[in-house]
Amino acid sequence: MVDMDDDALRTIGELARLTGLTVKTIRFWSDAGVVPPTDRTPAGYRLYGREALARLDLVRTLRDLGVDLATIQQVLDREITVAEVAAVHAEALDVQIRTLRLRRAVLRAVARRGSTPEELELMHKLAKLTDQERRSLINDFIDEAFEGLDVGPEFIAKMRGAMPELPAEPTPEQADAWIELAELVQDPDFRAGIRKAAAYQAKERAEGGRTGTAEDHRLVELVQERTGAARATGITPAEAAAVPVIDELAGAFAELFGRADGREFRVWLLERMAAGNDPRYERYWQLIAVINGWPVMPSLAPAFDWLTAGLRAGL
Repeated sequence: MVDMDDDALRTIGELARLTGLTVKTIRFWSDAGVVPPTDRTPAGYRLYGREALARLDLVRTLRDLGVDLATIQQVLDREITVAEVAAVHAEALDVQIRTLRLRRAVLRAVARRGSTPEELELMHKLAKLTDQERRSLINDFIDEAFEGLDVGPEFIAKMRGAMPELPAEPTPEQADAWIELAELVQDPDFRAGIRKAAAYQAKERAEGGRTGTAEDHRLVELVQERTGAARATGITPAEAAAVPVIDELAGAFAELFGRADGREFRVWLLERMAAGNDPRYERYWQLIAVINGWPVMPSLAPAFDWLTAGLRAGL
């Protein structure tokens, strides 16, 4: 703060030398009414006293903190307090800091990837999205993929309950995952593939199957468990030792879909698994986990590849 140890009035030029501010800046603030002159000379030149200096110090401090002149005028007119202004601007700075951290993570991802200018532009655009905009992007994907299809309330609740929540300072891996996820859910081919699989699921539910339910999830776990044990002991899908495992799992699927196990059912099951299996859907959940800092579930591909090979071998 500049100390004026007397009551003398200073010209705008003297004030500029005392404060280190430019004459142009002081004149602009004076014209705006936030630092009005204390008096004027007979020739009309502005003069500033102690009170003007105190206001100038406050205006400079608030401007350095990013407060606009209209808000500063409200503070000076006692319409709002400095504390209220500080609270609002602290919140705004939190948002800016979060955005800058995300942009830094994206730039690191760009440097690591060796991205093209086109990729850099896309990544920068995705990095600027707010939390709400990120949720809207995912909800738009869910709406298009599943609208009008009865895939089960549990399934939709799971999809809508798992939104990407980037931390305030994402790791390069989280930034990479968000960019990949955003690109994935906007891919028309991926959306069409997921909708096709969802249509299969809706049709099966209409026919009495329980896909998308807790029973379905438990069956997936059973497939992982049984095929995992078989693979761990070196059992291949085509050998005799695999038959009991395949029979058990085929029977469980038949029960889930409300059908009788047999050759016809297994042919249908293979077709259904091929049509409804898009590895990018699993990738979707892996990316959500990375972004949110959740444990990444092991891939289902080895388990279902083993089961598929076993079903084919038995036909």
